[in-house]
Amino acid sequence: MAANYILEMKNIVKDYFGNKVLKGVTLQVKPGEIHALVGENGAGKSTMMNILFGMPVIYSTGGIKGEITFEGKPVAIESPKTAMDLGIGMVHQEFMLLPGFTITENIKLNRETTRHNLISKVAGTSLKSLDLPAMRKDAQKALKTLGMNVDDWLPVAGLPVGYMQFVEIAREIDKENIRLLVFDEPTAVLTESEADKLLATMRILAAQGIAILFITHRLDEVLAVADAITVLRDGANVGFMTQGEANLEKIAEMMIGKNVERIVPTAKAVQSQEVVLSIRNMSVTMPGEMVKNINLDVKQGEILGLAGLAGQGKIGVANGVMGLYPATGEVYKEQSLLELNNPKKAIQNKLAFVSEDRRGVGLLLDTSIELNIMMTSMQIRGEFLKPFLGIKAIQMADYKKIREHALQMIKDLDIRCTGPTQITRRLSGGNQQKVCVARALTLQPEILFVSEPTRGIDIGAKKLLLDLLVKLNLEWGMTIVVTSSELSELRSICDRVAIVYGGKIEAILSPTAPDVEFGLAMAGKYSDREEAV
Repeated sequence: MAANYILEMKNIVKDYFGNKVLKGVTLQVKPGEIHALVGENGAGKSTMMNILFGMPVIYSTGGIKGEITFEGKPVAIESPKTAMDLGIGMVHQEFMLLPGFTITENIKLNRETTRHNLISKVAGTSLKSLDLPAMRKDAQKALKTLGMNVDDWLPVAGLPVGYMQFVEIAREIDKENIRLLVFDEPTAVLTESEADKLLATMRILAAQGIAILFITHRLDEVLAVADAITVLRDGANVGFMTQGEANLEKIAEMMIGKNVERIVPTAKAVQSQEVVLSIRNMSVTMPGEMVKNINLDVKQGEILGLAGLAGQGKIGVANGVMGLYPATGEVYKEQSLLELNNPKKAIQNKLAFVSEDRRGVGLLLDTSIELNIMMTSMQIRGEFLKPFLGIKAIQMADYKKIREHALQMIKDLDIRCTGPTQITRRLSGGNQQKVCVARALTLQPEILFVSEPTRGIDIGAKKLLLDLLVKLNLEWGMTIVVTSSELSELRSICDRVAIVYGGKIEAILSPTAPDVEFGLAMAGKYSDREEAV
């Protein structure tokens, strides 16, 4: 039976330091089949592909449990070379090209065609010359298969990103033994016409007997080309269907569907309709998270969630409002127009931000907890300072006030530490995140932006942080905007969830809306359905 499949990954289990990310996943792919692998961010798709391609991170963290067979034979794929020798190719989401090399040189890299010269005939084959005509002929053949009409001797540097993507694919199909190709979000950087061309190319390759594993968030592309679809959620199989059985709603509901326990009541005692922050026609130039002309209102006293798949722009919203990346448009706090591109002004206007990059941006890791909590307030608001020897023009840190406030924050937020002087680097991830929140609260904000608050922390710490956000909202009356890749967490604490797709607001949903609505919005298809209705 195994011979019917070119690839079988059976009951694959993988954990990273006790965190189980794959829970017995099975994937079966037939020769010449386009098999789509879909799921939310964090569903386990990338880990599965890292296992298939023998990426070092898998075996440097304890390896896997389960069985992999390729062309009916059990295999141990413990390095990318093993995968390539088997005939497995991968087109990565991030380009793996050398900009200073030509298209041909990138396609033939490490598989160069050589020929003898006068020296090599005497001194040995290691001194052979490159057979450039033969290499260019192979490169042109691969490019022609993809329908690319481009000079193969052009340098990769300066090519449009769509062309770079096709060069990546050309490199893989040039390999003589290729039997299975993995496409990881191949159309993410392509225009609509380029994406259509790529999908047509996938059909051509499949017709030649090459199996294709297609990872994408664009469900319309899945329905257009996939012969079979496997859906992952939270590191487990939740569905398999053939092309004839699949539709948008069915896939979307499988991707999203999960039990969501509300931490806060669905309806608060007082649900304010007053708009406290109004974003109008805002665009943000944040690499990888571009925001394109969005409009969004934040209501007084609510917890508003910003959700969306990676790269769709959700993270760019808060970074743009807070002035960390170039932004255009208008942002009003109540009736006052805020100055964009000026973090100091944003903080002075009672906005605060907990960044998604706590170790790179949010914290001074080799500084004490108390100074991390106080630093921004000291610099921008001039607090926790006192005159030096009574001279008001010269200010110094007021360590008594700093210590008192730090101890209060440690108590209020339950920061687990040895004391306020402990170096922040030595805290756990969850407690580092609490220090970031403490610094934001020290600014006494009226609106708090929190980006990816539970990223990289354990389950117990996640629950504590979510409870903390709810406490700040319900007991302190703080308006909070939470950006997160964890949709279930947003649905557990938010009053509304805005879904960002393609840099724009695709939908604003109640946290109790049906799973299928969230799935369609995350895939950029919610507005299509609304128009159809």
